[in-house]
Parts: sequence; structure tokens; C-alpha cells
Amino acid sequence: MPSNEQRRAAAKRKLERQLANRAQRARKRKQLTIAASALGVAVAVAAGVGIYFLTKGDDSSTSAKASETPDASLTAAPPPAAKAKPASVTCTYSPSQKPADKPVSPPGTADITTAGDVKATIDTNQGPISLTLNPGESPCTVNSFESLAKQKFFDNTSCHRITTGKGLQVLQCGDPTGSGMGGPGYQFDNEYPTDQYDPNDQAAQYPVAYKRGVLAMANAGPGTNGSQFFLVYGDSQLPPQYTIFGTVDDAGLATLDKIAAAGVQGGGQDGKPAADVNISAVQLG
Repeated sequence: MPSNEQRRAAAKRKLERQLANRAQRARKRKQLTIAASALGVAVAVAAGVGIYFLTKGDDSSTSAKASETPDASLTAAPPPAAKAKPASVTCTYSPSQKPADKPVSPPGTADITTAGDVKATIDTNQGPISLTLNPGESPCTVNSFESLAKQKFFDNTSCHRITTGKGLQVLQCGDPTGSGMGGPGYQFDNEYPTDQYDPNDQAAQYPVAYKRGVLAMANAGPGTNGSQFFLVYGDSQLPPQYTIFGTVDDAGLATLDKIAAAGVQGGGQDGKPAADVNISAVQLG
């Protein structure tokens, strides 16, 4: 039986072959010009695999439209298994360039436990979204989410974005301004699955499977996590640059399915949910 490493290597080779075939077809149609420079190659690869950046804003330099979905024939490998962490860790939360959009204090940093699961529920006007948070994989992210919930940072906010393309099906929340630009005034590093890769490993730029039920952080690049998070209601493909810190339970997925069925306001595949999603509170336990 092949090991996880062998399966990932095989999936990567398959993806590279598929990308090469797509590029060849595109050249024949004269729809894609591949530059000889390394920059040109990087851009072509990014376009081919449909890399999305779930960011805090709409800066076109870092944000791709959800309509640019990956080719359905491309098979993304699952993220690598998480390596065991010590019983407790120390986290670092640094001031962000943008001040907090709602009064809040940064979370504590020392002796953050990695043991056990944490239950949480996002109370919305569309129904509850029940969660299980995983500090064993992403303790600093869970610590931040708990702190923000306890300080009522998420109370009376709305989920500002939904995407409905085949390769990206998520609901994004956590911005008190509702604009996609808001945050808590601090930022912190990526955790799982980003921390499973060497910083120079090119595999970290290939999409992996963010399966239905994943709870993950949105960001504007490495080390810029804040308060915005996304809930995956349909299997999606993203580079492993978005911290996974929990899962959505069955009751929560039912609520997400209801929201997704209403689609995007004004049509399309990326924008404000057609059905307003207002968060009254995030409860822990």
C-alpha cells in the first residue's frame, strides 16, 4: 500500500501533467501566452490551477475571482497529516497596520493548550452554525477565535461574502465592517496545514482539498490572519495557505446549505450572500 508521501507525490505528478496538457491546448487556441521568464511561468501555473486568495479586501493584486474555478479534472490531494504539538505553546499576536474596527484586546499568549476539542456555535438569523475547534492542529488560531468570541467581537456582524463556483464554495464572515477589510487590530502566523511544509517547498503553492465542513482563516498573505474566517460548504481547492482550525458539524452544514441555496446577491459566483447572514453571537461550549 503506498504511503501518504507517495500518494502526494503521485498526485503532484498527475497535476503537473494535467497543467502541461492544458497549457498546450491553450497555446493552440492562442488564448494564453506563456512568457519565458520565471515570472511568466509562475503566472501561468497560478492561472492554471485557480489559486484563490481569500483576503480581507478586493485588491486585484492578491484576490482572484471565484468564477476562475479550477478545472474539474484536476484532483487536489488532501493536506498532509498534522505533526503532534507539545501540550502547550506560546503564541505571538502582532499589531496590524490597520487598527481594530471594533474595540478588542489581543488574546493571551502563554501556555496555550493543544489538548481536547472546543465546541462553539455561531448564532445567525439563518440558523445556528455549530463548530468543533481543533487546538491540537492550530492552537494559536483557536485561542484567538475564543478570545474574540468572549469579547463579543463577532456579535452583531454579518457574513459579507459567499462563493459558489465548483472549485470554491465558502461563506466568509468575521469582519465587523461587513466590507471585507475589517479586523481586530492584530495579526498572527498561519498554522495547519501551512506549517507542515518547508517554506521553500513548491508543493505549498499547489492546491489541496479543503473538504466540505472545513473551518479556516481568511488572510491577505502569510502571517496576516486576524478575525475573518470561512466555512466550506462544498469541496474546494486552495493552496495550503489558509489555516484550518476546526470543522462545521452536521447541523451547521444544514444552515450553510440553506444560505448557499439562495446564491449570490445580484447573481454571479462571488459576492454578498443573497440571503443576509447576520451573526447575533458566537457561543463557546
